[in-house]
Amino acid sequence: MDEKEIEHGVDSTELELEEGNNETRTYELGFHIDPELPQEEVKKTYQAIREKIAAAGDIVAEGEPEKIQLAYTISRQETTGRRDFVSAYFAWIAYDATTEGHEAVGEMARGENRIVRFIDLRTTAEAATHAAEMHELMFRAPEAPEGEDASTDAELDAALKDAEV
Repeated sequence: MDEKEIEHGVDSTELELEEGNNETRTYELGFHIDPELPQEEVKKTYQAIREKIAAAGDIVAEGEPEKIQLAYTISRQETTGRRDFVSAYFAWIAYDATTEGHEAVGEMARGENRIVRFIDLRTTAEAATHAAEMHELMFRAPEAPEGEDASTDAELDAALKDAEV
């Protein structure tokens, strides 16, 4: 890469196209869907995005939409005025694609008005599969019954007191 490319901030997709490098790579699209959509519309939106990604490449792993509180407010200017989002449905899809397929996914995400914000990055199939497995384990993990934390804390405090003596 020459100084001109560094100076002007050429992104990796542009360099791959210039170099004629069109091998398949693994990418992950993480995105927030509008929280004001009805649950059924969120599912339809996710399926439409998933189908467009599948048309551009092969899906490696995915996490279906879950409503979450955002760490900070996301503001977006719309034709009706400014909208602030404090929650959203978060989903992600890891996929294998060529440079052209990756660009098609990016264009689709930029053009989808039900996506509040997205990130599309390069990853590995192993990392994506591991993330899906960890999410599944977290989802299946049983929650502690009410009051169990208090007894565990009391037991820990007693054990620490005994250790001091």
